[in-house]
Amino acid sequence: QVQLVESGGGLVQPGGSLRLSCAASESTSSSNTMGWFRQAPGQEREFVAVIWRGKTYYADSVKGRFTISTNKDKNTVFLQMASLKPEDTAVYYCGAGRNLVWSSIWNHSRYGYWGQGTQVTVSS
Repeated sequence: QVQLVESGGGLVQPGGSLRLSCAASESTSSSNTMGWFRQAPGQEREFVAVIWRGKTYYADSVKGRFTISTNKDKNTVFLQMASLKPEDTAVYYCGAGRNLVWSSIWNHSRYGYWGQGTQVTVSS
């Protein structure tokens, strides 16, 4: 059972930055995938970024603005968000999945563990 705790959300003006953190009870490894997803009101949970087998991948909508990374012990995953836009407003969730294959890392239903979510609001 992997436990995930997110932090770092809040209210920020357009163009601003935030850093989200996700502390995991297990370290990421070749068998564990950790990713960030987000869900706006009335919408499905959507892929944002993931670290899979040591490489990072991003949704087109955040590429060049968001950066996913881990700490040295690989038990905390960060999402550095810059140049934030109102359309980035959502609840952001950290997810973890075991033994995910390439075709699964984009799909939230393949992740078996989730944090409680943290609200990010981008508004002037």
